[in-house]
Amino acid sequence: MDLIKVREHQRKFVTERLWEKFHNPKNLVMALAGETGELLEIFQWLTAEESQGLMKDPKRAEQVRHEIADIFYYLVRLTDLLDIDLEKAFWEKMELNAKRYPAEKAKGQAKKYTEL
Repeated sequence: MDLIKVREHQRKFVTERLWEKFHNPKNLVMALAGETGELLEIFQWLTAEESQGLMKDPKRAEQVRHEIADIFYYLVRLTDLLDIDLEKAFWEKMELNAKRYPAEKAKGQAKKYTEL
């Protein structure tokens, strides 16, 4: 995925609608939380097994895809406004996680790194 292309398309989309005045970090974080809540609502009362099979239902699969796209939209927009290189931040965090959760200690564990 070309995040630069996504970000540029998003900037154009926002500019054409004069939405810049609404897009500040606080509002975008709130929108991101709201969209995450909408995704959570889809899964809320499902069993673990039902959640694994959810994408077999075309209507529900579309809902999940759209909510994830909304989350992605706000995340990319937020990183753009905060001048965060999302890919760099991802790899930086993965490196930190590898140190915090070494495979030999974390394998099969659902504990926080401070408990390993």
